[in-house]
Amino acid sequence: MPPARWAAATCLVLLLLLPFAPGPARAATPAKPPSSSSSAVFQLQGDVYPTGHYYATMNIGDPAKPYFLDVDTGSDLTWLQCDAPCQSCNKVPHQLYKPTKNKLVPCAASACTTLHGAESPTKKCAVPQQCDYQIKYTDSATSLGVLVADNFTLSLRNSSSVRASLAFGCGYDQQVGKNGAAQVATDGLLGLGKGSVSLLSQLKQQGIAKNVIGHCLSTNGGGFLFFGDDVVPTSRATWAPMVRSTSGNYYSPGSGTLYFDRRSLGVKPMEVVFDSGSTYTYFTAQPYQATVSALKASLSKSLKQVSDPSLPLCWKGQNVFKSVSDVEKDFKSLFLSFAKNSVMEIPPKNYLIVTKNGNVCLGVLDGSVAKLNFNVIGDITMQDQIIIYDNERGQLGWIRGSCNRSTKSTMSSFP
Repeated sequence: MPPARWAAATCLVLLLLLPFAPGPARAATPAKPPSSSSSAVFQLQGDVYPTGHYYATMNIGDPAKPYFLDVDTGSDLTWLQCDAPCQSCNKVPHQLYKPTKNKLVPCAASACTTLHGAESPTKKCAVPQQCDYQIKYTDSATSLGVLVADNFTLSLRNSSSVRASLAFGCGYDQQVGKNGAAQVATDGLLGLGKGSVSLLSQLKQQGIAKNVIGHCLSTNGGGFLFFGDDVVPTSRATWAPMVRSTSGNYYSPGSGTLYFDRRSLGVKPMEVVFDSGSTYTYFTAQPYQATVSALKASLSKSLKQVSDPSLPLCWKGQNVFKSVSDVEKDFKSLFLSFAKNSVMEIPPKNYLIVTKNGNVCLGVLDGSVAKLNFNVIGDITMQDQIIIYDNERGQLGWIRGSCNRSTKSTMSSFP
């Protein structure tokens, strides 16, 4: 079973000095924002299976250099693996980001205060010249480092470009999975959560883009990510009010009622969060067991349960499966109904994968195994939909369609 990539953005503070001696403490000077806000669109790479995540290319530094960042709406802090020097880093696609002393974010900066919480940050910093951080994720991955500020070069849809000085983590001690020296597909993580230290919150503060995020993840791999509110015609979306999650500062449409083949599964309403940092969808024990029972009861006898190393629950057919389309007729849709009759259909392609062994597997996992007490809508369920996180209006939206073409042609294909 692959590790649960769902991230709990728990920020702990370690009183550790950056391995190089700090110089004068000052953040990089913010770029002057453009006269009017606009949107930026980024092509995505990756897939649910076998890569396990989607990532965008961000151009960081001066001169700007490309870095692959894992798109994660479930945590706030963006971080890069960092040559500070690096104590424990994974093998990444690009040369490690190398900070300079004048890029350090001082302890008294608002980004540090936010990251460390409501208490006085001076109690948590070893020295006032820098802001240490440590983030732990539920799959045991960690990033430890120091905050820096550097330029992000963004190409806007109005044909202009802007260099914005943004605070992010310079991670010099990473542990991903069981082997800290593993080869990984990304250079770091793109934190797009609701907190004020997230990239979009900082862009909003600088007047560069409104705090609206969206992504379109293709079942064939790739897709696009956008910042700003002028990309998607909002009248086409199904909207649900964004509510405060009882489990943390996550994007949540509140509690939803679960249906299978349009019939209620009889479980109490489920608190749900949307998280692009999770490869798969996770249900807590009761809805998970109800879903598995309903699925098994509805399946054709031609499908036989089989063991597959990819996921816990898999089936084989009379012939090897090549894609989910080979088995869609044998599975029924799930539905989640939220407030104001906002319904999200979850067809078979949004909860199944076909493995390299030719088996079909359930991409809804038991959240209790991952010690989750709420339900996570992950990448598999968000595929071939534009998912919109509208922090300006406090709402979450989705529009179903194909995400496997260019942004412009994808937009024209949505009804």
